[in-house]
Amino acid sequence: MILNVSVKSACVILAFSLLSVNGYAWELTGYSAAEYRYFQYESLNSEATQHNPSVVLAPEFYHDWDEGNQNILISAFLRIDSEDAERTHLDLREARWLLVKNDWELQLGIGKVYWGVTESQHLVDVINQTDLVENSDTEDKLGQPMINLSFFKNWGTVDLFVLPYFRERTFAGKKGRLRSQLVVESDKAQYESSAKQHHLDIAARWSHTLGDWDIGLSHFYGTNRAPLFIPNQTFTRLIPYYEIMHQTAMDIQHTRESWLWKLEVIRRETSLDTFTALTGGLEYTFYGVFDSNIDVGLIAEYLWDDRDNELATPFEDDLMIGTRLAWNDEQSTELLLGVIQDVDSSDSAWNIEASRRIGNRWKVSLEGRFFKSDQTNSTLYQIRDDDYIQLELARYF
Repeated sequence: MILNVSVKSACVILAFSLLSVNGYAWELTGYSAAEYRYFQYESLNSEATQHNPSVVLAPEFYHDWDEGNQNILISAFLRIDSEDAERTHLDLREARWLLVKNDWELQLGIGKVYWGVTESQHLVDVINQTDLVENSDTEDKLGQPMINLSFFKNWGTVDLFVLPYFRERTFAGKKGRLRSQLVVESDKAQYESSAKQHHLDIAARWSHTLGDWDIGLSHFYGTNRAPLFIPNQTFTRLIPYYEIMHQTAMDIQHTRESWLWKLEVIRRETSLDTFTALTGGLEYTFYGVFDSNIDVGLIAEYLWDDRDNELATPFEDDLMIGTRLAWNDEQSTELLLGVIQDVDSSDSAWNIEASRRIGNRWKVSLEGRFFKSDQTNSTLYQIRDDDYIQLELARYF
């Protein structure tokens, strides 16, 4: 089970902060869930099984005062996995104090920040570390210790970040699925910076809405959230290696009636490599099809990376096609289907996500991930037998 030292410190700081707050009108929300994953094929790793049940507890505490100009939010996440010890983990997703003024805000503690507009991958999103044991779609994030100062002007919003501590990426253990044949030894991670996890990362972003256009420009300097991998001396394990990087990025979304046009572009520089990558495309929505309440969205995106290296990224020249259905009913029924297809080979990754509320407090979710790869030099090849269907039943409180 993983609980970072910096996360513990944040809990202590916030606890003392609470003592100085007049009133204790806390709001407690969150959810608990039971999850079951069934893998269609036996694992290439003999220690992993096809059946993977687990449980989740995710409470959230919120309190505000000073006429709503100050608030504290603590959001925790605990998963207990029956098979993979590395997937059993505890994390503070958020533990932060927020001060709101007329044209600026200050946030201190552990927070979550999301940048980006595209569906298939999130190139510009670099503040929080990916919690990879949660899901292969990289959308689940670990809490990031930060100081965040935001200014709101008529010419745009400026966000400034100081990130004093780095969170290492999580990886499946020897009994886990969705991993390479060699287990990643996270506890032996290496760093380009001598400061290791204490390297002071910084970031800045300007964002603005101009009519139908939403634009964001950002720059990040610090530890690369995505590690390289080095074999150990016996070639039986992989050691993560975290570089220092500069990343300049742009994200744009244009909304025009039923159309959404999206683009994310990055330029990343490290001591070992410099490359450009982009994801761009569109989404068109048919509202109230066949005189019903159902909305149908059609999604198409192109993924490009000039490294032309399948081991660095599986999405160097790929096309994503998908559809999003929203029933707009009382149960908030939704369905998302998509496939990412390599333009130059038969490699592909299929995705299905569906959810529906049951009453006021329950929600059932279905997820499927399916992979096809015949190229031994592709990262998808390592998980070619890890197709799975996942069912989750959650209760909200």
